[in-house]
Amino acid sequence: MDTRVDPWKIVGAEAGDVHTIRNAGAIVTDDVARSLIASTQMLAVDRVQVMMHTDCGMQGLTQRVVEEQLGPVPYDFGGFDSLEDELRRGVERLRAEPLVDAPKGITGYVYDIATGEFRLVVP
Repeated sequence: MDTRVDPWKIVGAEAGDVHTIRNAGAIVTDDVARSLIASTQMLAVDRVQVMMHTDCGMQGLTQRVVEEQLGPVPYDFGGFDSLEDELRRGVERLRAEPLVDAPKGITGYVYDIATGEFRLVVP
């Protein structure tokens, strides 16, 4: 979701090369899983890369902080403490979803905003 991140440029792709699903924190939600089921089952996507980035606004953002600012919200806002741990959790969730059919794999990367490094975390 962060406008500092251009996922197509990072992976060397052009329009039409990749399906891109963006949300706050790159958190693997039910809707992300639903979208990837559609992409892999109906649109022949055969590889999934989950990409998080450094300096993410969702890192350290707790439900308590959100509700202090906004009042009660009717859903889990999904903040996290560790990029790598959240990335592993998301990749594991997708790998456990039998309808996400990605024969070339589901992997996880962290993009470093400051250096431009794109680092494999979950092979």
